[in-house]
Formats: sequence, structure tokens, C-alpha cells
Amino acid sequence: MNKLSVKKGQIIQRKGVLDSKIYYVLDGLLRSYALDEKGKEYIFQFAPEGWTIADTLSPTEPCQLFIDALEDSLIVQRDKDPATEAEPEKLLKRLGVLQQRVIMLMSAPAIERYEHFIQTYPDIAQRIPQRMIASYLGITPEALSKVKRERFEK
Repeated sequence: MNKLSVKKGQIIQRKGVLDSKIYYVLDGLLRSYALDEKGKEYIFQFAPEGWTIADTLSPTEPCQLFIDALEDSLIVQRDKDPATEAEPEKLLKRLGVLQQRVIMLMSAPAIERYEHFIQTYPDIAQRIPQRMIASYLGITPEALSKVKRERFEK
């Protein structure tokens, strides 16, 4: 285990890296995301204090996600070694398949995705730009404004 201080904007994992790590956030905020061939960003997960974030593919496969700091953060970095992990290797493989599926699909209606975001991350909506919330939801910032308006009117 390694305790690290990372600066806002610092990329701590790049797509394609072998031997990716697991990061536990002590203080601050991280995110994981994928980029398509045109450079469009798709946010997969946010990790505020007390959360763990990682690419869930096997440590012997190239990772699919970038991970960076949205705020100055203090994190604990661990190796992803199935022999020392509490989760069995089969679970990691299933999570990797699920991760790929979620990245490809993201098909629920926007209002449901926004509600899920608010339930999952109740304390970070004011800490990140609206464009990142929109990216996480798989919608445009304009569509997010419309969803928020609809939610407020209910």
C-alpha cells in the first residue's frame, strides 16, 4: 500500500496500462472515464472520500479507463493482485465484463440516470462541473438542464 497526494487534474491511470492499481480516496475526489476515438469523454465513476476506484479488468489485461483527480486528493494505492485480494479472480472477471457492458449501454431514461446519480453521489453534485455530470449520465449539458427543470417541477 502506498499513500499518495495527487493534484487536481493529475492523471493517475491511463488506458492501456498493464498492472493497473486500486485507489482508495482518503480525501478529495477522483473519477474514471473512457474516451472514444473522437476524444469524447464518458465518465464511468466518481470516487469521493471513502470510495474505492479501479479498472476492474484483470491486472494482466490492459485497462480500459483513465483515472484522474478532480480535486487535490489524498489516496491509498494498492496492487491489484488476485492472490492477495478479498475478491476471487472470477468476481474480478465478472466485474470487468459488467464494466464493459455499462460503458457501452447506458440506456435508462435521462431522468432515471440523474436520480440514480443523486442517490449514489449525494455530496458531490456541487463539487463538479455540470458538464461532468452530463457526461456521466451520457447526455448533453443542455439535456441535463432540461432533466433538472423537469425534476424541480415535479
